[in-house]
Amino acid sequence: MENFVVSARKYRPATFDTVVGQGHITTTLKNAIRTNHLAQAFLFCGPRGVGKTTCARILAKTINCQNLTEDVEACNQCESCVSFNQSASFNIHELDAASNNSVEDIRNLIDQVRYPPQSGRYKIYIIDEVHMLSQAAFNAFLKTLEEPPSYAIFILATTEKHKILPTILSRCQIFDFNRIQPKDIADHLDSIARKEAIGAEYEALELIAQKADGGLRDALSMFDLNVTFSADRTIRYKEVLDNLHILDYDYYFRLTDLLLDGNLPQTLLTLDEILRKGFDGHQFVVGLNRHFRDLLVCRDAATVQLLQVTESVQRKYVEQAARAPLSFLLSGLSIGGQCDLNYKAAKDQRLHTELCLMKLANLRHVLNWETMPELPLNGEHPGEGVKKNGIPAPNGQSTVGSEPLPAVGNGQATISKAIESHPITSEPVNGYQPSPNGHTAAAKPVTNGATTQTTATATAIPPVRPALPTSSRLRSTVNLAPNGTANGKAEAQTATLPPPKPDKPFIFEQLKAAWASFAKLRQAQHDSMSEQVILNREIVLDGTTIHIVLDNRLQADLMNEIKPDLLGYLREHLQNGKIQVEHRVEVQDTKKMIYSPQDKFNYLAQKNPALYDLRKALGLEVDY
Repeated sequence: MENFVVSARKYRPATFDTVVGQGHITTTLKNAIRTNHLAQAFLFCGPRGVGKTTCARILAKTINCQNLTEDVEACNQCESCVSFNQSASFNIHELDAASNNSVEDIRNLIDQVRYPPQSGRYKIYIIDEVHMLSQAAFNAFLKTLEEPPSYAIFILATTEKHKILPTILSRCQIFDFNRIQPKDIADHLDSIARKEAIGAEYEALELIAQKADGGLRDALSMFDLNVTFSADRTIRYKEVLDNLHILDYDYYFRLTDLLLDGNLPQTLLTLDEILRKGFDGHQFVVGLNRHFRDLLVCRDAATVQLLQVTESVQRKYVEQAARAPLSFLLSGLSIGGQCDLNYKAAKDQRLHTELCLMKLANLRHVLNWETMPELPLNGEHPGEGVKKNGIPAPNGQSTVGSEPLPAVGNGQATISKAIESHPITSEPVNGYQPSPNGHTAAAKPVTNGATTQTTATATAIPPVRPALPTSSRLRSTVNLAPNGTANGKAEAQTATLPPPKPDKPFIFEQLKAAWASFAKLRQAQHDSMSEQVILNREIVLDGTTIHIVLDNRLQADLMNEIKPDLLGYLREHLQNGKIQVEHRVEVQDTKKMIYSPQDKFNYLAQKNPALYDLRKALGLEVDY
């Protein structure tokens, strides 16, 4: 029976050209060999399974090859290459710093460096996981690393560059290995599957590549696992999902569609299905936040490249991102982030997750994105020809949501849509009573208790103006005079404003009662001890101005935060719009504690100054 060799070893790259996803590293090393500009020490750093040790071995083999090819690759036929392939080369030494990290191990290595190679040009020392060396071992290695013999080359490999001493880093030529892209991993797995006569769905290979998180060795290990799992040597997408216990992208796409439609029952049923399959609720929340983030970056063509997924999945993201409003994604990230932060502290974690989904499903009604304007991500102005979801409007037409704003044409203001969208109340606004059909009907201005019947035409501009978005550059049509009369003359519409209510006087006891009521309200809403310390301090009333003294700047900053709510509450309850609150900071003097002998002497000398003369006359010093 033939011994099985795992794919990570069987298909380990033997030349620079077969290294996957590290073209910037292999090109630099080949040029250094071609021009004979080899450094004395190399440092290969990057995540696990991306080819650091493999490239170190290829470099060691190539620089000692006696018959390099035109493409600067080892020939695999000379004595040096044959001995390397048989793991019998005396010029290449590998040291695992994880298990040989003492000073004695480094001293033994330094003793070996003193002897030149018996055959070949260089002696190469590959030290893997070099960050595991002790502090003393690093110090013992410094001198040799800085001034090695001309025939010695050191290649250091590590996954944690930040743990290496700066003195070591300054003596090495540093190469940073990247995470391998999912598409490169999937293509490499596909080529191995064809060589091994293994059937594989490309979507399954893409899923393995995504799960590997940029590590080719991990991807090859999962590839072998799924080949063993399959009875007919065929890797299928559904089987990979079950075997690797991966929460499928389709769940997040389906769940997002349900949330966009506000379908709460199906959303909760989908969550129940996910939890019944054994997936962790916290990982589901993290994955949902990640899904919203990926949708957000897919809304603009410039940021799609930030999405580290395969092309087929990327197309799904772009399609769903076109349907998801920006306000939904930003609110979803905020709600999901809070759920993630508080998940561990929740007593009922499933209920905590369901509440998060309930809030997300209700965003459709809260945000009302079908009628509200949406700002694009690229910073363009909504009035500069940008329509909903970032789609340019024809001929540069300005839009708000999906409906154009009211326009003025030939002296008549077309504002029926704006009036229909405005809530109709039974109370007159600015003296005019709107009719149910959205036009201005008969109004009754109040003048000294007498009412006068006035008739307004349907084409007249009503005093109730539709609210424009703050970022819109469109001018309001309220100030434009209509030209809809028979003789072509403009008629100005005037509105009678109701007289302001007079301010009522109040006494200090009423103020204290309202102040205490506000303090209880804040305590119930925020339960902040710092706020209660401020609100329970003594206050002084001077006319309509309230004075309060605070202890420090922190209290002053907190007072500035709650002052708008406090003023609004007091003015409403006391029915006086002239109330003001002023505060000042008076730092309290703190008594210095007496600790040292010098402090004790100074304290006594202040009470009896003769002690200074006594110390000076006797030439004494304070005993420390």
